[in-house]
Amino acid sequence: MKKEKKDTKPTRTARSVKRVNSCYFTQTGTEPDYKEVLTLKRFTSDRGKIVPNKYTGISSRYQRKLATEIKKARYMALLPFTDQHAL
Repeated sequence: MKKEKKDTKPTRTARSVKRVNSCYFTQTGTEPDYKEVLTLKRFTSDRGKIVPNKYTGISSRYQRKLATEIKKARYMALLPFTDQHAL
C-alpha cells in the first residue's frame, strides 16, 4: 500500500519584515516634530516601542531626533507610553 502525500505548505519560522531602503525624512524634506503625532505613530510599534532604524530605513541622524521627539510627545501626553491594558 502506498501512502498518500499530504499537501502541506512549508511553515516559516522566522518573521519576514519588509525593510525600507530610503529615509522618510530625507524624502519628504521634513524633520521629526513632537506635534506631528501621526508621523510619530508610524515609527512606533503596536506596544508603543520605538522601532529601530534597521526596520524603518531612517538614517541614524533622524533616528536620534525621532527618539527625542517621541519622548517629548509621550511627556506631553500626545502619545501613550504603552498600549492600552485592560484591568
